[in-house]
Amino acid sequence: MRHRKPVLATVAVLVLTLGGGLAAVQASTGAQAATTTLCQEQTASVGGGTYTVQNNEFDSSASECVTTDGNADFTVANSGIANATNGSPGAYPSIYQGCHWGNCSSGGLTSTPIQVSNLTSGKVTTSWSTTQPGGSNDYDVAYDIWFNQTPTTSGQPNGTELMVWLNHNGPVQPFGSEVASNVSLGGHTYNIWEGAQSSWDTVTYDMTSGATSVSGLDVGTLTQDMVSRGYTKTSWYLIDVEAGFELWQGGAGLATNSFSVSINGSNPSPSPSPTTTSPSPSPSPSPSPSQTSTGPGTCSGTYSVINSWSGGFQGQVVVKNTGSGTLNGWSLGWTFPSSATINSLWNGTYTQSGNTVTVTNASYDGSLAPGATATVGFTATGTNGSPSSVSCT
Repeated sequence: MRHRKPVLATVAVLVLTLGGGLAAVQASTGAQAATTTLCQEQTASVGGGTYTVQNNEFDSSASECVTTDGNADFTVANSGIANATNGSPGAYPSIYQGCHWGNCSSGGLTSTPIQVSNLTSGKVTTSWSTTQPGGSNDYDVAYDIWFNQTPTTSGQPNGTELMVWLNHNGPVQPFGSEVASNVSLGGHTYNIWEGAQSSWDTVTYDMTSGATSVSGLDVGTLTQDMVSRGYTKTSWYLIDVEAGFELWQGGAGLATNSFSVSINGSNPSPSPSPTTTSPSPSPSPSPSPSQTSTGPGTCSGTYSVINSWSGGFQGQVVVKNTGSGTLNGWSLGWTFPSSATINSLWNGTYTQSGNTVTVTNASYDGSLAPGATATVGFTATGTNGSPSSVSCT
Protein backbone atom coordinates (compact mmCIF):
# COMPACT_ATOMS: atom_id res chain seq x y z
CA MET A 1 0.00 0.00 0.00
CA ARG A 2 1.28 3.42 -0.88
CA HIS A 3 1.23 6.11 1.81
CA ARG A 4 -2.28 6.55 3.14
CA LYS A 5 -3.57 9.50 5.12
CA PRO A 6 -5.50 8.77 8.32
CA VAL A 7 -9.26 8.91 8.16
CA LEU A 8 -10.18 12.23 9.75
CA ALA A 9 -13.95 12.57 9.54
CA THR A 10 -16.13 10.30 11.64
CA VAL A 11 -19.52 10.68 10.06
CA ALA A 12 -21.62 7.85 11.44
CA VAL A 13 -22.12 6.67 14.98
CA LEU A 14 -23.82 3.29 15.04
CA VAL A 15 -25.90 3.62 11.82
CA LEU A 16 -26.60 7.37 11.92
CA THR A 17 -24.87 10.13 9.96
CA LEU A 18 -24.93 13.88 9.70
CA GLY A 19 -27.70 15.25 7.54
CA GLY A 20 -26.67 17.04 4.36
CA GLY A 21 -23.16 17.46 3.05
CA LEU A 22 -21.52 14.39 1.63
CA ALA A 23 -23.09 11.87 3.99
CA ALA A 24 -26.75 11.06 4.26
CA VAL A 25 -29.02 8.54 5.92
CA GLN A 26 -31.59 7.37 3.43
CA ALA A 27 -34.90 6.30 4.91
CA SER A 28 -35.69 2.63 4.39
CA THR A 29 -38.98 0.91 3.76
CA GLY A 30 -40.53 -1.83 5.83
CA ALA A 31 -38.09 -3.59 8.19
CA GLN A 32 -35.00 -2.79 6.11
CA ALA A 33 -32.14 -0.98 7.83
CA ALA A 34 -31.26 2.61 6.98
CA THR A 35 -28.52 3.08 4.41
CA THR A 36 -25.51 5.24 5.21
CA THR A 37 -23.53 6.89 2.40
CA LEU A 38 -19.86 7.71 3.03
CA CYS A 39 -17.68 9.85 0.77
CA GLN A 40 -14.10 11.18 0.86
CA GLU A 41 -12.60 10.15 4.24
CA GLN A 42 -15.78 9.44 6.20
CA THR A 43 -16.46 6.45 8.46
CA ALA A 44 -19.37 4.55 9.98
CA SER A 45 -19.48 2.24 13.00
CA VAL A 46 -21.25 -1.00 12.01
CA GLY A 47 -22.09 -4.40 13.43
CA GLY A 48 -22.93 -2.96 16.84
CA GLY A 49 -19.59 -1.15 16.98
CA THR A 50 -17.45 -4.26 16.42
CA TYR A 51 -16.36 -3.01 12.98
CA THR A 52 -15.86 0.29 11.18
CA VAL A 53 -16.50 0.99 7.51
CA GLN A 54 -14.23 3.70 6.06
CA ASN A 55 -14.36 5.23 2.61
CA ASN A 56 -10.72 6.44 2.90
CA GLU A 57 -10.28 8.36 -0.35
CA PHE A 58 -6.74 9.61 0.22
CA ASP A 59 -5.10 10.31 -3.14
CA SER A 60 -7.91 11.48 -5.40
CA SER A 61 -10.45 14.29 -5.50
CA ALA A 62 -12.85 12.47 -7.83
CA SER A 63 -16.36 11.62 -6.74
CA GLU A 64 -16.26 8.23 -4.94
CA CYS A 65 -18.61 6.94 -2.22
CA VAL A 66 -19.70 3.73 -0.48
CA THR A 67 -22.93 2.65 1.18
CA THR A 68 -23.56 0.35 4.16
CA ASP A 69 -26.72 -0.88 5.86
CA GLY A 70 -25.14 -0.99 9.34
CA ASN A 71 -24.09 -4.63 9.14
CA ALA A 72 -20.51 -5.77 8.45
CA ASP A 73 -20.76 -4.94 4.75
CA PHE A 74 -20.43 -2.12 2.23
CA THR A 75 -20.70 -1.42 -1.51
CA VAL A 76 -18.75 1.01 -3.69
CA ALA A 77 -21.72 3.03 -4.92
CA ASN A 78 -19.84 5.21 -7.39
CA SER A 79 -16.25 5.98 -8.35
CA GLY A 80 -14.76 8.48 -10.77
CA ILE A 81 -11.19 7.72 -9.64
CA ALA A 82 -8.78 7.61 -12.59
CA ASN A 83 -5.25 7.29 -11.19
CA ALA A 84 -2.32 5.95 -13.19
CA THR A 85 -1.95 2.23 -12.50
CA ASN A 86 1.82 2.56 -11.97
CA GLY A 87 1.31 4.97 -9.06
CA SER A 88 -0.76 5.22 -5.91
CA PRO A 89 -4.39 4.10 -5.76
CA GLY A 90 -6.86 6.87 -5.08
CA ALA A 91 -8.82 5.21 -2.28
CA TYR A 92 -9.10 2.15 -0.08
CA PRO A 93 -12.79 1.75 0.87
CA SER A 94 -12.70 -0.92 3.56
CA ILE A 95 -14.01 -2.42 6.78
CA TYR A 96 -11.87 -3.11 9.81
CA GLN A 97 -11.62 -4.41 13.36
CA GLY A 98 -9.06 -2.62 15.52
CA CYS A 99 -7.53 0.85 15.23
CA HIS A 100 -6.82 2.73 12.00
CA TRP A 101 -4.64 5.77 12.76
CA GLY A 102 -6.33 6.18 16.16
CA ASN A 103 -9.88 5.68 14.88
CA CYS A 104 -10.95 2.52 16.71
CA SER A 105 -13.79 0.05 16.59
CA SER A 106 -14.89 -1.50 19.90
CA GLY A 107 -13.66 -4.70 21.56
CA GLY A 108 -11.36 -7.31 20.05
CA LEU A 109 -8.06 -5.91 18.77
CA THR A 110 -9.03 -2.43 19.98
CA SER A 111 -8.97 -3.44 23.65
CA THR A 112 -6.31 -6.16 23.44
CA PRO A 113 -3.61 -5.71 20.77
CA ILE A 114 -1.85 -9.06 20.29
CA GLN A 115 1.93 -9.32 20.52
CA VAL A 116 3.47 -11.10 17.54
CA SER A 117 5.18 -13.62 19.85
CA ASN A 118 1.67 -14.72 20.93
CA LEU A 119 0.17 -14.66 17.45
CA THR A 120 0.21 -18.40 16.95
CA SER A 121 -1.68 -20.41 14.36
CA GLY A 122 -5.44 -20.15 14.97
CA LYS A 123 -5.14 -17.19 17.36
CA VAL A 124 -6.67 -14.71 14.88
CA THR A 125 -8.64 -15.79 11.81
CA THR A 126 -10.77 -13.79 9.42
CA SER A 127 -13.44 -14.48 6.82
CA TRP A 128 -14.46 -12.20 3.95
CA SER A 129 -16.92 -12.52 1.06
CA THR A 130 -16.84 -10.08 -1.87
CA THR A 131 -18.47 -9.18 -5.15
CA GLN A 132 -16.03 -8.19 -7.91
CA PRO A 133 -17.39 -6.57 -11.10
CA GLY A 134 -14.23 -6.87 -13.25
CA GLY A 135 -14.63 -5.03 -16.55
CA SER A 136 -12.54 -1.92 -17.23
CA ASN A 137 -12.06 -1.18 -13.53
CA ASP A 138 -8.51 -1.34 -12.12
CA TYR A 139 -8.36 -2.43 -8.47
CA ASP A 140 -7.13 -5.01 -6.00
CA VAL A 141 -9.09 -6.99 -3.41
CA ALA A 142 -6.86 -6.87 -0.35
CA TYR A 143 -6.53 -7.26 3.37
CA ASP A 144 -4.48 -4.51 5.03
CA ILE A 145 -3.21 -5.78 8.41
CA TRP A 146 -1.22 -3.42 10.61
CA PHE A 147 1.46 -4.01 13.25
CA ASN A 148 2.84 -1.41 15.65
CA GLN A 149 6.09 -1.46 17.61
CA THR A 150 4.14 -0.82 20.85
CA PRO A 151 0.59 -1.79 21.90
CA THR A 152 -0.56 1.80 21.45
CA THR A 153 -3.44 2.26 19.03
CA SER A 154 -3.13 6.00 18.28
CA GLY A 155 -1.52 7.65 15.28
CA GLN A 156 0.31 6.10 12.34
CA PRO A 157 1.53 2.51 12.90
CA ASN A 158 5.32 2.13 12.79
CA GLY A 159 5.67 -1.64 12.44
CA THR A 160 4.81 -3.74 9.39
CA GLU A 161 1.92 -3.45 6.96
CA LEU A 162 0.83 -6.94 5.91
CA MET A 163 -1.32 -7.03 2.79
CA VAL A 164 -3.05 -10.14 1.48
CA TRP A 165 -4.26 -9.81 -2.10
CA LEU A 166 -7.15 -12.14 -2.86
CA ASN A 167 -7.39 -10.86 -6.42
CA HIS A 168 -6.84 -7.88 -8.72
CA ASN A 169 -8.22 -6.52 -11.96
CA GLY A 170 -6.23 -4.59 -14.54
CA PRO A 171 -2.46 -3.88 -14.73
CA VAL A 172 -1.82 -3.28 -11.02
CA GLN A 173 0.71 -5.00 -8.78
CA PRO A 174 1.76 -4.97 -5.10
CA PHE A 175 4.10 -2.32 -3.73
CA GLY A 176 7.84 -3.06 -3.81
CA SER A 177 9.38 -6.05 -5.57
CA GLU A 178 8.72 -9.78 -5.60
CA VAL A 179 10.94 -11.64 -3.11
CA ALA A 180 9.45 -15.16 -3.21
CA SER A 181 7.08 -17.12 -5.44
CA ASN A 182 4.66 -20.04 -5.09
CA VAL A 183 4.85 -20.14 -1.29
CA SER A 184 2.19 -22.43 0.22
CA LEU A 185 0.77 -21.30 3.57
CA GLY A 186 -2.48 -22.24 5.29
CA GLY A 187 -4.05 -23.82 2.23
CA HIS A 188 -3.23 -20.96 -0.16
CA THR A 189 -0.31 -20.29 -2.51
CA TYR A 190 1.25 -16.83 -2.67
CA ASN A 191 3.84 -14.72 -4.42
CA ILE A 192 5.45 -12.47 -1.79
CA TRP A 193 6.34 -8.82 -2.37
CA GLU A 194 8.17 -6.40 -0.08
CA GLY A 195 8.97 -2.69 -0.14
CA ALA A 196 10.06 0.03 2.34
CA GLN A 197 7.69 2.93 3.03
CA SER A 198 8.55 6.15 4.89
CA SER A 199 8.43 4.56 8.35
CA TRP A 200 7.32 0.95 7.84
CA ASP A 201 7.65 -2.00 5.46
CA THR A 202 4.82 -3.24 3.29
CA VAL A 203 4.78 -7.01 2.79
CA THR A 204 2.20 -8.44 0.38
CA TYR A 205 1.08 -12.06 0.08
CA ASP A 206 -0.47 -12.15 -3.41
CA MET A 207 -2.63 -15.23 -4.06
CA THR A 208 -1.55 -16.99 -7.25
CA SER A 209 -5.17 -18.01 -7.91
CA GLY A 210 -7.70 -15.20 -7.58
CA ALA A 211 -10.50 -15.60 -5.04
CA THR A 212 -13.76 -13.82 -4.27
CA SER A 213 -13.88 -15.04 -0.67
CA VAL A 214 -11.85 -16.63 2.11
CA SER A 215 -12.98 -18.48 5.21
CA GLY A 216 -10.85 -18.75 8.33
CA LEU A 217 -7.76 -17.08 6.84
CA ASP A 218 -5.09 -17.53 9.53
CA VAL A 219 -3.35 -14.21 10.31
CA GLY A 220 -0.85 -15.92 12.61
CA THR A 221 0.41 -18.30 9.92
CA LEU A 222 1.23 -15.39 7.59
CA THR A 223 2.69 -13.31 10.40
CA GLN A 224 5.08 -16.01 11.55
CA ASP A 225 6.22 -16.45 7.96
CA MET A 226 6.98 -12.70 7.90
CA VAL A 227 8.97 -13.12 11.13
CA SER A 228 11.03 -15.91 9.58
CA ARG A 229 11.84 -13.61 6.64
CA GLY A 230 12.90 -10.75 8.92
CA TYR A 231 10.04 -8.39 8.03
CA THR A 232 8.32 -8.34 11.44
CA LYS A 233 9.58 -8.56 15.02
CA THR A 234 8.10 -10.80 17.71
CA SER A 235 7.99 -7.84 20.12
CA TRP A 236 5.57 -5.87 17.89
CA TYR A 237 1.77 -5.89 18.12
CA LEU A 238 -1.16 -6.65 15.81
CA ILE A 239 -3.54 -3.68 16.12
CA ASP A 240 -5.79 -3.75 13.05
CA VAL A 241 -7.30 -6.09 10.42
CA GLU A 242 -8.80 -4.30 7.40
CA ALA A 243 -10.39 -5.65 4.22
CA GLY A 244 -11.25 -3.63 1.15
CA PHE A 245 -10.44 -2.50 -2.35
CA GLU A 246 -7.59 -0.30 -3.55
CA LEU A 247 -9.04 1.74 -6.42
CA TRP A 248 -6.91 3.00 -9.30
CA GLN A 249 -9.64 3.27 -11.95
CA GLY A 250 -13.36 3.11 -11.27
CA GLY A 251 -14.53 0.34 -8.94
CA ALA A 252 -18.29 0.91 -8.69
CA GLY A 253 -20.05 -2.34 -7.80
CA LEU A 254 -17.25 -3.78 -5.68
CA ALA A 255 -18.81 -5.03 -2.47
CA THR A 256 -18.02 -6.64 0.85
CA ASN A 257 -20.96 -8.98 1.47
CA SER A 258 -19.73 -10.11 4.89
CA PHE A 259 -16.62 -9.71 7.05
CA SER A 260 -15.52 -11.06 10.42
CA VAL A 261 -12.47 -11.32 12.64
CA SER A 262 -12.27 -14.16 15.17
CA ILE A 263 -9.90 -14.08 18.16
CA ASN A 264 -9.20 -17.27 20.10
CA GLY A 265 -11.91 -19.01 18.12
CA SER A 266 -14.69 -16.56 18.99
CA ASN A 267 -16.11 -13.62 17.09
CA PRO A 268 -17.00 -10.80 19.49
CA SER A 269 -20.50 -9.76 18.55
CA PRO A 270 -22.03 -6.88 20.51
CA SER A 271 -25.77 -6.46 20.30
CA PRO A 272 -27.03 -5.14 16.94
CA SER A 273 -26.62 -1.47 16.16
CA PRO A 274 -29.48 0.34 17.92
CA THR A 275 -31.95 2.33 15.88
CA THR A 276 -33.40 5.53 17.21
CA THR A 277 -35.72 8.30 16.13
CA SER A 278 -33.45 10.89 17.75
CA PRO A 279 -31.79 13.49 15.49
CA SER A 280 -28.51 12.45 13.92
CA PRO A 281 -25.67 13.10 16.39
CA SER A 282 -22.99 15.66 15.64
CA PRO A 283 -19.58 14.05 16.09
CA SER A 284 -17.25 15.68 18.58
CA PRO A 285 -13.55 16.03 17.72
CA SER A 286 -12.57 14.33 20.95
CA PRO A 287 -14.26 12.73 23.99
CA SER A 288 -15.31 15.01 26.82
CA PRO A 289 -13.27 14.94 30.04
CA SER A 290 -13.61 11.52 31.64
CA GLN A 291 -13.86 10.17 35.15
CA THR A 292 -11.68 7.28 36.27
CA SER A 293 -12.23 5.39 39.50
CA THR A 294 -10.61 2.27 40.83
CA GLY A 295 -13.08 0.11 42.70
CA PRO A 296 -12.39 -2.21 45.63
CA GLY A 297 -11.53 -5.04 43.24
CA THR A 298 -8.72 -5.15 40.70
CA CYS A 299 -10.27 -3.11 37.92
CA SER A 300 -11.07 0.47 36.98
CA GLY A 301 -13.70 2.12 34.81
CA THR A 302 -13.07 5.24 32.71
CA TYR A 303 -16.18 7.08 31.53
CA SER A 304 -16.31 9.45 28.53
CA VAL A 305 -18.88 11.07 26.29
CA ILE A 306 -18.10 10.28 22.64
CA ASN A 307 -20.86 12.17 20.81
CA SER A 308 -23.89 14.27 21.70
CA TRP A 309 -26.93 15.69 19.93
CA SER A 310 -30.12 17.46 20.89
CA GLY A 311 -31.81 15.28 23.51
CA GLY A 312 -29.25 12.47 23.58
CA PHE A 313 -25.66 11.31 23.54
CA GLN A 314 -23.29 8.36 23.10
CA GLY A 315 -20.96 7.35 25.93
CA GLN A 316 -18.51 4.61 26.78
CA VAL A 317 -16.73 3.13 29.80
CA VAL A 318 -13.34 1.45 29.37
CA VAL A 319 -12.81 -1.36 31.87
CA LYS A 320 -9.17 -2.09 32.73
CA ASN A 321 -7.68 -4.94 34.77
CA THR A 322 -5.41 -3.10 37.22
CA GLY A 323 -4.38 -6.22 39.12
CA SER A 324 -1.58 -8.73 38.67
CA GLY A 325 -3.82 -11.71 37.89
CA THR A 326 -6.50 -12.49 35.31
CA LEU A 327 -9.83 -10.80 35.95
CA ASN A 328 -12.69 -13.28 35.55
CA GLY A 329 -15.84 -11.18 35.37
CA TRP A 330 -16.45 -7.52 36.22
CA SER A 331 -19.26 -5.16 37.19
CA LEU A 332 -19.49 -1.39 36.69
CA GLY A 333 -21.62 1.15 38.51
CA TRP A 334 -22.25 4.87 38.12
CA THR A 335 -24.92 7.51 38.67
CA PHE A 336 -25.73 10.11 36.03
CA PRO A 337 -25.54 13.62 37.56
CA SER A 338 -28.77 14.62 35.79
CA SER A 339 -31.66 12.87 34.10
CA ALA A 340 -30.45 10.37 31.49
CA THR A 341 -31.83 7.02 30.33
CA ILE A 342 -29.84 4.39 28.47
CA ASN A 343 -31.74 3.08 25.45
CA SER A 344 -29.11 0.70 24.06
CA LEU A 345 -25.85 -0.76 25.38
CA TRP A 346 -23.31 -3.17 23.87
CA ASN A 347 -20.44 -5.31 25.21
CA GLY A 348 -22.27 -5.83 28.50
CA THR A 349 -25.64 -6.27 30.24
CA TYR A 350 -27.15 -3.35 32.13
CA THR A 351 -29.86 -2.42 34.59
CA GLN A 352 -30.92 1.13 35.44
CA SER A 353 -32.85 2.43 38.44
CA GLY A 354 -33.44 6.16 38.27
CA ASN A 355 -30.09 7.67 37.34
CA THR A 356 -28.08 4.73 38.74
CA VAL A 357 -26.66 2.23 36.23
CA THR A 358 -25.08 -1.19 36.77
CA VAL A 359 -23.31 -3.05 33.95
CA THR A 360 -21.91 -6.59 34.00
CA ASN A 361 -19.62 -8.11 31.40
CA ALA A 362 -20.81 -9.93 28.29
CA SER A 363 -19.95 -13.60 27.78
CA TYR A 364 -16.99 -12.75 25.52
CA ASP A 365 -15.26 -9.89 27.41
CA GLY A 366 -15.37 -10.90 31.08
CA SER A 367 -11.89 -12.42 31.17
CA LEU A 368 -9.16 -9.76 31.11
CA ALA A 369 -5.44 -10.34 31.48
CA PRO A 370 -3.44 -7.87 33.61
CA GLY A 371 -3.46 -4.50 31.86
CA ALA A 372 -6.10 -5.59 29.32
CA THR A 373 -9.23 -3.54 28.68
CA ALA A 374 -12.79 -3.94 27.43
CA THR A 375 -15.06 -1.13 26.22
CA VAL A 376 -18.76 -0.79 27.03
CA GLY A 377 -20.63 1.57 24.70
CA PHE A 378 -24.14 2.96 24.93
CA THR A 379 -26.59 5.55 23.65
CA ALA A 380 -28.89 7.47 25.97
CA THR A 381 -31.53 10.16 25.99
CA GLY A 382 -31.23 13.11 28.34
CA THR A 383 -28.33 15.28 29.52
CA ASN A 384 -24.80 14.11 28.82
CA GLY A 385 -23.05 15.07 32.06
CA SER A 386 -20.28 12.70 33.30
CA PRO A 387 -20.75 10.93 36.65
CA SER A 388 -18.46 11.97 39.50
CA SER A 389 -17.08 8.41 39.77
CA VAL A 390 -17.33 4.93 38.29
CA SER A 391 -17.01 1.82 40.45
CA CYS A 392 -15.56 -1.40 39.11
CA THR A 393 -15.58 -4.71 40.95
